[in-house]
Amino acid sequence: MATPPDETDLMRATLKSIAKDLNLSHMTVSRALSGHPNVKPATRDLILARARELGYVKSSAANAMRGDPTAIVGLLLPNIVNEFYARFANTLALLCADSGYDLVIHLTNDEADREYQALARLQALQAGTVIMVPTPVAHPDTPRFHDHMRLIEFIRTRPHSNVVGRLIIEDAPTIAAAVDHLAHRGHMRIAFIGADESLSSGKDRAAAFRAAIAAQSLTDNPDLIRTGAPGFAMGRSQMEVLLDRPTPPDAVICGGFEICSGALDACLRRDVDLPGALAFVGYGNPSAYQWIVGGITTIDLSADDIAERAMKLLLDKTSKDEVRSPTRLLIRNST
Repeated sequence: MATPPDETDLMRATLKSIAKDLNLSHMTVSRALSGHPNVKPATRDLILARARELGYVKSSAANAMRGDPTAIVGLLLPNIVNEFYARFANTLALLCADSGYDLVIHLTNDEADREYQALARLQALQAGTVIMVPTPVAHPDTPRFHDHMRLIEFIRTRPHSNVVGRLIIEDAPTIAAAVDHLAHRGHMRIAFIGADESLSSGKDRAAAFRAAIAAQSLTDNPDLIRTGAPGFAMGRSQMEVLLDRPTPPDAVICGGFEICSGALDACLRRDVDLPGALAFVGYGNPSAYQWIVGGITTIDLSADDIAERAMKLLLDKTSKDEVRSPTRLLIRNST
């Protein structure tokens, strides 16, 4: 008969200690705790009861040493100041927990060295899958991680990367819809502020804007397309450049979450009449957008929907899919 656990028992709860307590083989205990069918029900119940008494927890490190997959998932984001990234991470963490996975989040600040160190730490933890927003430039040694973890690119892609999946935001049709919406309201000088075109997302969004301008037979003015390293400060500074032009734009479309926040900040600081002097189309849908100037028209995307699509990619360990998440134009007062 097993003895009641004391403090020392709780500290030393292992497969071997449970086997010794119950006078059973190590293999029998291991099989019972792993749900193996070749264990008598009464024996399994006894083992599970003792494991609960001792507070036994499976060791991920021990599983990894045996070659078993761990339940650790990595998530690499530039930051979580961005409301979209924060909401995505929150939803993905809950979905992972519901499926028996542990989500470990690292922030890269869009720096190659930070990304490399984060991947190295996740490899040390024996993470099976990593969902990552790739940094603009990869560390030269990053490719070695492809042989050890399943990497899924999120939002951006890097050329020649050997990833098992990609999760892309399908925003080109919505950017076109925004240009169409503005053109049909008489706007002729439509500007665009987006990420640097060295980034796949920045390149694709700028291309979608140019194609939409051409489709509306509007003048393609390169000075009205402002790009740079994505961020709040960049969005604000580029909006200020546009506002200081001798002939400012009469409308602007933003191509990024923090870029939009910065551009909007510049407009509000200068008390720009939205939409009287400038029609404004944002990106993402933070809760405050519904209140600013009676509502900000925006390219809306659901962080929850994208997290669910990411979870499906995570769980499907056989395919190499590119999953595209749709967006929509949410029209409000600012246009």
